[in-house]
Amino acid sequence: MTERLAESALDQLFRDARSHNGWKTDPLSEATLREVYELARFGPTAANTSPARFIFVTSAEAKEKLASVSSGNNQAKIKTAPATVIIGYDMDFPEHMETLFPHVPGVKGWFSDPVAAEQTAFRNSSLQGAYFIVAARSLGLDCGPMSGFDNGKVDALFFAGTKIKSNFICSIGHGDGANMFDRLPRLSFEDACKIV
Repeated sequence: MTERLAESALDQLFRDARSHNGWKTDPLSEATLREVYELARFGPTAANTSPARFIFVTSAEAKEKLASVSSGNNQAKIKTAPATVIIGYDMDFPEHMETLFPHVPGVKGWFSDPVAAEQTAFRNSSLQGAYFIVAARSLGLDCGPMSGFDNGKVDALFFAGTKIKSNFICSIGHGDGANMFDRLPRLSFEDACKIV
């Protein structure tokens, strides 16, 4: 039986965790980036589709490219963060289904409808992006997820020649606490939920 996490772990992952806008300059090692992914990849996706693809933007040149197609304040966040991750979704994900879901013959055919395939890829890459954030926080990193960028230009710069499309981006590292908003309200259970 799975045990409940300690209150301190729940605080670190959710209650005390904040979206960061300012960053300490300490670089993140490749080993750390790999460790975040190694945890995040275990989160569940529909039929284990695992469509998310991750580009870790860490070099000054790559940061400039990503910042150039991002809006307003996001440019500085990207340039100063140790890493900003582009979370994309691979429209060729069905090519991996025989490996990822081997107990169902012909599983690749489940995704022959391009509209359903795109919905599956987008939805499940969003889940994987959320797992990525929780994995990073569990390793003591801070996160700053963002939507303010030109998807088409990001795709042209970072995913050219592939069927991968960008979903969202997320800076990771150790936040410096600068430019953070006070904790914003969340909807109550009564406002957001119903038990039927």
